[in-house]
Amino acid sequence: MTFRRLCRGRGGYPALLAAIHDPPETLWVRGEAEAVVLSAPSVAVVGARACSSYGRTVARMLGRELAAAGLVVVSGLARGIDAEAHRGALDADGVTVAVLGCGIDRDYPAAHRELATRICGRGLVVSEYAPSVEPAPWRFPARNRIIAGLCSATVVVEARGRSGALITADFALEDGREVMAVPGEITSALSAGTNALLRLGATPVTCAADVLEAFGLPPQASTAPEPSGDAAAILARLREAAASIDELARATGLDPGDVAAALIELELAGRVVESEGVYRSTIAL
Repeated sequence: MTFRRLCRGRGGYPALLAAIHDPPETLWVRGEAEAVVLSAPSVAVVGARACSSYGRTVARMLGRELAAAGLVVVSGLARGIDAEAHRGALDADGVTVAVLGCGIDRDYPAAHRELATRICGRGLVVSEYAPSVEPAPWRFPARNRIIAGLCSATVVVEARGRSGALITADFALEDGREVMAVPGEITSALSAGTNALLRLGATPVTCAADVLEAFGLPPQASTAPEPSGDAAAILARLREAAASIDELARATGLDPGDVAAALIELELAGRVVESEGVYRSTIAL
């Protein structure tokens, strides 16, 4: 495993990160991309580890569409929202950056080792911590200042009232960066943090175009053909609300086998995702 070091005050150190209140003296870097991607237009997509299927869908959609538009997607390699944002960017063959709260030689959590390898293939994994430094609870809030510091805007997808994602949003505000939030159900604890941000004046995110507008970028036109026949009917229903195969069969009058076949077509096209037997449209926002 090969590492590079970027030192504050020297060439290659990202200017946005250098401008925060407490920039790291050294940024350790690994991955195939050039360090210049750390200075490219970037957006942080963060949120709860124990997220809902809705949150996973939204995070992956945002990661995919923002990366497809040319933004670097930055997150923390954590379970839940962070991982889905990274995966979405990779789905679009885009660039994503993972910021660690441990030594640069560690993949944390270990379950995301394969994801970290994929990120290194197209983007970068970075840390302020040298090799062999163990993860510790206090390192992760410190890591969050780097996530916010690398980006012009931070998007919080889902967050409880005391979520670490809100720490990232606080750092972004302190640095004078834009904070954005995805509205959530008022009855869901996972939306308490994001809805509180909206009450405080965060920019609502109802689609990727809302984020692109903050960067002065036009919305991206879909290159995938619109589905037809059974798939079109099912997608129209899923745009209204998530549903199981049985619910879709009752709503559309189709045979469950035909519903299952159409869902496979829609999944392969990236139009829907499934979690615990429930299907959601990835373009419902």
